[in-house]
Amino acid sequence: MKVEIYEDAAGEWRWRMKAANGRIIATGGEGFSSKYACTDSFSKVREACQDTVLIKELPRDDEAA
Repeated sequence: MKVEIYEDAAGEWRWRMKAANGRIIATGGEGFSSKYACTDSFSKVREACQDTVLIKELPRDDEAA
């Protein structure tokens, strides 16, 4: 996986995480006024996820009825 930090057309900073196949799997969900604030947002997400464990695997949408 990789994380891209970029400036959008409106001049806001954003981050997105991409899987090895190039698909976007997560985003910051909002634009940030500075590159620092954007990077800090991703750093907080990364820290919060360090101890994350999968507790239940849910069925795919097409399997749920």
